[in-house]
Amino acid sequence: MRRLTAIRLTFLGGAASRKAHAMRNVFAGVFVLATGLSFGQSTFTGTWVTDPKSVQYSGTPFSFSLKDGTYKCDTCAPRVEIPADGKDHATKGFPYADSMSVRAVDDNTIEIARKKDGKVERSSKTVVSADGNTLTVDWTFFPNGQEGHGRRVYSRTAAGPAGAHKASGSWQQLRSEEDSANVLTVSYKASAEELHMTDPIGDSYTAKFDGKDYPVKGDPGINGVALKKIDANTIEETDKLNGQVLFISRMTVSADGKSMTVESTDKLHGTRSSYQARKQ
Repeated sequence: MRRLTAIRLTFLGGAASRKAHAMRNVFAGVFVLATGLSFGQSTFTGTWVTDPKSVQYSGTPFSFSLKDGTYKCDTCAPRVEIPADGKDHATKGFPYADSMSVRAVDDNTIEIARKKDGKVERSSKTVVSADGNTLTVDWTFFPNGQEGHGRRVYSRTAAGPAGAHKASGSWQQLRSEEDSANVLTVSYKASAEELHMTDPIGDSYTAKFDGKDYPVKGDPGINGVALKKIDANTIEETDKLNGQVLFISRMTVSADGKSMTVESTDKLHGTRSSYQARKQ
């Protein structure tokens, strides 16, 4: 659900919502909401698509290194430290997968794969530019039997350890590119009391606007959601995993009911994003 924002770390080894999701993040993979002129009106009910070019990111950069045959990511949640030998290594605390493999393809390229019960759940190819200042991550994931893909582009904020792989260091996400439609799209049915959400990769929930927790189906990384009305055109959504707050998003619809601005905070990684979506 959390599309562009939440996919930020999921394909580099960290935990985030599946979409971001954000697309769903990632690693969080953009979660899109809008209220319409008043709750329950047809301007809120419908299908919405995020514009990835509108996304802006800020907050704590992520840091990782590959040195002396070991891959480390201290800003990942949970922290990652495994041999970078291309083999599957058991991991704990990541809701979407139970093993991870890392391989240095060459001096500029790293491949990462996450598996669940032996099947690839997500994979990425990370390439650092010749000047060492730009990182490009092409990712693919397979939620609920579907497939989604996209690209993330990052700017270097700090160098990696001496002697480490050239992609090592600290990175700030700049933009998202080439995201598949199923990670940009979400549909809603609204009433005066509640909101029903579905998306193309099999996520859904029905929640009242009373601030209480309601179950989320289809996303192992988010199993609870709480909604609050801020005003006639704005709602706040809090996403949780086993009671822990992961994302807080505030969605404000435009006066004409055709677009909305979404501002989201990733509490787990200390990052923020804003983006826009349009009603189809």
